[in-house]
Amino acid sequence: MSLVLDPAAQDLLFREARTANAFTDEPVTDEQMQAIYDLVKYGPTAFNQTPLRITLVRSPEARERLVQHMAEGNQPKTASAPLVAILAADNEFHEELPALFPAFPQAKDVFFAERPVRENSALLNAALQAAYFIVGVRAAGLAAGPMTGFDAEGVRKEFLDDDHTPLMIVNIGNPGENASYPRAPRLAYDEVVTTV
Repeated sequence: MSLVLDPAAQDLLFREARTANAFTDEPVTDEQMQAIYDLVKYGPTAFNQTPLRITLVRSPEARERLVQHMAEGNQPKTASAPLVAILAADNEFHEELPALFPAFPQAKDVFFAERPVRENSALLNAALQAAYFIVGVRAAGLAAGPMTGFDAEGVRKEFLDDDHTPLMIVNIGNPGENASYPRAPRLAYDEVVTTV
């Protein structure tokens, strides 16, 4: 059985999509970012929680502040990308649950009253949302360069607060010349999937 999604869309989102390390100087607009969010907000999470928070770094001053927290090899990429997003988990996401999960508004207090429980859930579900975000960037015809090579505590202090945990930095734009490394191998189906 083949996939229902058009092969061109499959290529755009997965087969031909690559992590970009270099970008053109063509800007990424607020309208593009709004369209990306309006698509990926429908990705599933536990209890429909929405812990992902996105900080778009546009101004030269903010970019300079961010670059100083990036690993050395990631600094030039972040300095030159048309747009950079800080993706973070909101550890107080449970405050929104009565509106986001009306089928069981008590979930806020029944399951997420304790901070360590919220932090674990926020990390897992924000990571899911971050993956949807990357696919959404690709769906917009742009390339994403997600990175975890940065000083998370420095980024948190510089851009966020104690209730937010930085997950990754994503450079966004149209891929430039020699933007990606050669495609690396992937595990085969029978190396990953077990039927019991």
